[in-house]
Amino acid sequence: TMLLASYDVTNQKATVMSIPRDTMVNVNWDVKKINSVYNMNGGGDKGIKALYQEISQLVGFEPDYQVVVEWEAVGEIVDAMGGVHFDVPRDMDYEDPYQDLSIHIKKGYQKLNGEQAMGVIRFRDGANGYSNGDIGRIETQQAFLKAVLEQMLQIQNMTKISQFAKVFQKNVTTDLSFQNILWFAQKAILDGLKVENVNFVTMPCTNKSVWSRSFAGKSYQFQSYVVPNTEELVSVVNEYFNP
Repeated sequence: TMLLASYDVTNQKATVMSIPRDTMVNVNWDVKKINSVYNMNGGGDKGIKALYQEISQLVGFEPDYQVVVEWEAVGEIVDAMGGVHFDVPRDMDYEDPYQDLSIHIKKGYQKLNGEQAMGVIRFRDGANGYSNGDIGRIETQQAFLKAVLEQMLQIQNMTKISQFAKVFQKNVTTDLSFQNILWFAQKAILDGLKVENVNFVTMPCTNKSVWSRSFAGKSYQFQSYVVPNTEELVSVVNEYFNP
């Protein structure tokens, strides 16, 4: 899951844009999806540097900071918050023994613990999966993040900022210093960032089916991609991200 975020501290506005994992990028291997860039370049600093280059090809600038959230960290951060109240959009049932993944969560408004939250944001496929695949999952992820933000921004959490910042720093890899994290959190809570001023968008895009030489002759020789709708994307960048 890839998100590009911009926080305008002066005007207390933020934008978070989801970049679909199937976004086509100009790389020298066969399956040209943006979610392969980090690992194909060895992960770590090299992977991030390569990813920055691909992001800049899409939006015209490189991000200032990165936050890499390992999978287990999602659950630990939610548990540190004492759980998250969220309206789960559908029954979610999925079993994948190969990935040791078992998701069984009922539809409706409820308090999710860390493990349930991980299931909700990972769920995509199965008998009652999203008809629009990854885009449907992105919509749920955005709604979930909005719920997390709403609960984090409550003024009573002011006393817990330092505790949250420590949990955050312990569970993610980032080039934001502890002081950076603390400063952004204090600005958000004390200066009144409201959840309605956080704009969640998905990169404007169009679905494409493209032949793959690696899978030639197989049932999935045509791979699913999305390509950016350039004019719409330029408008989004200029309105919400222009650095």
